[in-house]
Amino acid sequence: MINSSGNILLVEDDNNQRDIIRTILEKEGYYVEDADTGKKALDLLKSNTFDVVLTDLRLPDIDGTDILKEVKNQNNISQVIIITAFGSIPSAVEATKLGAFYYLEKPFEKDQLLLVIKNAMNQVRLLRDNIMLKDQLTSKFQLDNIVGAHKRMEELYKIVKRIAPTNSTVIIYGESGTGKELFAKSIHYNSPRKNKPFFAINCAAIPETLLESELFGYEKGAFTGALTRHIGLFEQANGSTLFLDEIGDLTLGTQAKLLRAIQEKEIRRLGGKETIKLDVRIIAATNKKLDEEIKKGNFREDLYYRLNVIAFSIPPLRERITDIPLLVEHFLKKLNDSEKAKKTISNDALKLLMGYSWPGNVRQLESIIERAYVMCDGPVIDIEHIPEEVKQISLKNLSHEINIPDEGIDFEAVEKELIKKAYIKAEGKVSVAARLLNMSYDKLWFKVKKMKEKGEIF
Repeated sequence: MINSSGNILLVEDDNNQRDIIRTILEKEGYYVEDADTGKKALDLLKSNTFDVVLTDLRLPDIDGTDILKEVKNQNNISQVIIITAFGSIPSAVEATKLGAFYYLEKPFEKDQLLLVIKNAMNQVRLLRDNIMLKDQLTSKFQLDNIVGAHKRMEELYKIVKRIAPTNSTVIIYGESGTGKELFAKSIHYNSPRKNKPFFAINCAAIPETLLESELFGYEKGAFTGALTRHIGLFEQANGSTLFLDEIGDLTLGTQAKLLRAIQEKEIRRLGGKETIKLDVRIIAATNKKLDEEIKKGNFREDLYYRLNVIAFSIPPLRERITDIPLLVEHFLKKLNDSEKAKKTISNDALKLLMGYSWPGNVRQLESIIERAYVMCDGPVIDIEHIPEEVKQISLKNLSHEINIPDEGIDFEAVEKELIKKAYIKAEGKVSVAARLLNMSYDKLWFKVKKMKEKGEIF
């Protein structure tokens, strides 16, 4: 049984003391189980999980530290409070080193007991919240949450699954808005480092002098304005992952310092003498072609090879338009969940989105869906809710001038060619190809079936 205030195991061999403590705790709304020996306490721990264990240090059969060790073996959430007499304080202090939350020296006041119990319960709730948050983060960045069924995306999922458990340095290539940081987070939260925070910095957004301070930290007095010591991202990310976005924008000077940190696995704060050992996994990203930047003298070749242990590219959205319906559905679900509504999108509006080139990629698509969602008063997002500039470019892309020669054309051959192109672009998904051709699913399915029977499409 668990009470909303919390449940407590009380271990005390003195009957009067045990009854008094139990009465105090139950009046405060706590559920209390008690034991007068260490063995009984251990038996209760085998079949129950308690928020707080309040145990005397000296018991008839075993030591209170044995109970402490058993609780810590079970989980890292339950808190143990040691009750001790004055002469046993050194042992109680030792118990805190083993993980006890606090020790209470006999005799203690009621208010003192309740305050310590309250603080221990708060610690339990904090730890539970942290675990829940970590579980949510892990779930959020599972590969299932990276939306895309395109073949190139499926290949990327396989790569991420393979590299996530390793410590290898990774570089992710892709245009702005393709989801490079999302992939980096997926690597981190599917790795052994997932229980530690993910650290990220945009190298293009911070001036060189400030960037070095952010990466490596500095000592008090290292420069004018350095009033206190600052711990840099490399130090903060020790034992975790550091994501360096837009690494192609680093100056050559910062590149040299970054190379040393990666190569030697150590740093020194600006103005400091202490060498700090590092255990940091580096994931870098860029929208530039680094091999071309090397030829131009803008990027160090040695740093490139240090970073380029594992590399992959995220395709731009225009090269995987078959994923647009999936992405739109994903964004609408997020908005519907947030707004407690149920809006959908019309086929005409979806076709319009699939005809656009998306220079801002997935980020731009999400922004436009959110805008359309806000502008739409009814249950269905339609063409009128799509921004004018998107409409104009999309309609231009979707309309192609067809010239008919004097001798005429073979309409059936032209139709088959269009169907083949749409079918290939849709990766064999008839529903997507039908949208591209503005044709009903049944009509296109019948035509594709006939073409397959004749070996005209595969």
